[in-house]
Amino acid sequence: MINGSCLCGAIKFTVAGNFDSVSHCHCKMCQKQHGAAYATYARFNREDLHYIRGESQLTIYNSSDDILRKFCKTCGSNIEWTRSIANPKKVGLAVGLFDSEFTCKAIKDLHLESKEKWLLS
Repeated sequence: MINGSCLCGAIKFTVAGNFDSVSHCHCKMCQKQHGAAYATYARFNREDLHYIRGESQLTIYNSSDDILRKFCKTCGSNIEWTRSIANPKKVGLAVGLFDSEFTCKAIKDLHLESKEKWLLS
């Protein structure tokens, strides 16, 4: 069980299942949304994600035809993204929101064509 929350604490969630994968996404949309060189997400089954508090605080942004991004409308924390058409049964959760200890053996780097040149690794 993984527990997580946004910066202001308005949104709290749990994830009951295991993750499929973890990735650092270097696409321009993730860079812009996170204000960072990349965003780190763990992918879970949507049915395993349960909002304990604050689901009404989620704001949805359709960043492209198939990508829905959800964030806290109070503090702006990036919560999740979903492929609304291609794979709606999966959800990517921002790993930085996890309050529980989280470990993984491998993290895949995605969209390296837009990786920032100033990033050292």
